[in-house]
Amino acid sequence: MTIISPSILSADFANLERDIKRVEEGGADWIHVDVMDGHFVPNITIGVPVVKSLKKVPNVPLDLHLMIENPEKYVEAFRNAGADIITFHYEAVSDVEKIVDMIKKSGAKVGMSIKPKTKASEIIKYLPILDLLLVMTVEPGFGGQAFMPDCADKIPEIKQNAHKDLVIQVDGGINSETGKICTSKGANSLVAGSYIYDANDIEKAILSLK
Repeated sequence: MTIISPSILSADFANLERDIKRVEEGGADWIHVDVMDGHFVPNITIGVPVVKSLKKVPNVPLDLHLMIENPEKYVEAFRNAGADIITFHYEAVSDVEKIVDMIKKSGAKVGMSIKPKTKASEIIKYLPILDLLLVMTVEPGFGGQAFMPDCADKIPEIKQNAHKDLVIQVDGGINSETGKICTSKGANSLVAGSYIYDANDIEKAILSLK
């Protein structure tokens, strides 16, 4: 079964506790938290204090996506705040092995994300040391963007070189149709924001992705 991680970027920030509980009750496996700094991506979202508060709400893992510069400076703080999975961007670091080691030592699962223009061939060598590889199918920074099909074409190459426990996650323009494209190519985790939160029936929307 596909791991579904609803992105709270599409939730009502005035009612985050309510909206997290809504998707958890609707069958979400993880809760996806997008952390943006206004530098690596052109948007600012939330930081450590909010993640610490969010950790009190769900009974499922917090799936943290760091879209920030110098993510190594914040690994310990976000882990202490309650992040269960910490995903950094390949394009934001100079030493992949160093930050992977930092995240592992913190006790969190290690994820790495790649932007649309990054080729799968660039990151294949790192797959053995990762728990999760996140393929972005939009330019990171804002929710509600249209799915870029050519980005999904990276998934088979990643799948072919992945260890059996690697989570191949996809984020960006995911709905029942685009989600099916990604899972048919080998993805086993989907991040969706507006498709889930704008649905009349959240449980039905999550089930359609699973």
